[in-house]
Amino acid sequence: MEFVVPFLMSMAAGLATGLGALLAITNLARSKRFFSGALGFSAGVMIYVSLVEILPQAIESIETQVAPWIAVGALFGGIAFAAAIDALVPDQISPTTTTTSDVRLLRMGVFTAIAIALHNFPEGFATFLTALTDHTLAIPIVVAIAIHNIPEGLAVAVPILHATGSAAKAFRWALLSGLAEPAGAVLGYLILAPFMTPTIFGIVFAAVGGIMVYISFSQLLPAAHNQGHPRAPLFGLFAGMAVMALSLLMLG
Repeated sequence: MEFVVPFLMSMAAGLATGLGALLAITNLARSKRFFSGALGFSAGVMIYVSLVEILPQAIESIETQVAPWIAVGALFGGIAFAAAIDALVPDQISPTTTTTSDVRLLRMGVFTAIAIALHNFPEGFATFLTALTDHTLAIPIVVAIAIHNIPEGLAVAVPILHATGSAAKAFRWALLSGLAEPAGAVLGYLILAPFMTPTIFGIVFAAVGGIMVYISFSQLLPAAHNQGHPRAPLFGLFAGMAVMALSLLMLG
């Protein structure tokens, strides 16, 4: 029974991505101006999280004097990995049923969901362990993670909604990315904890940050600028960074 409350706290934090998805499937989200700003917002979220939260945490986790070099190398390794995967996936999968633009948006949303899920996995593990130690200490952490999971859900849902026109698919992918939090709690505690050294965790975490940076610059921002509203992505970018800054300050 001691595991129930920590698991439920990790679940609550992860399910907040669903709130972001609900914002994404409103009628407002179908506007090109909103879409452009939302993509910029998503990029701001991912860039800020990667460089301000993930990279420093990775450096702190790696147990060696050259930790900054290893973490930065892993960050750029993640970028290279994402670029390689991106190059291997064709832009146009089914030209008879959808446009190239739609396929790119769909791929962007799915790729973002996977990256965010990878980011949420260790986050869920950390939340679970904190709650297992002290429920009270974990409450502000859960609240802050939930707040910054809302724009992450938006980041996943918006491109999938515009690519497929299906609110259900957009919501489902966003929710699945958030469920990596409780999955990380359970699998991390039962399977990975005995093998996951701080150094390995730091390297993997930094690589995930690199994947998120690549997605932001190669897919989210270009797609945002192609919507015909050049200022909207910029405003969205800064708003996303501001929201993430606030949520991380709450975590601190």
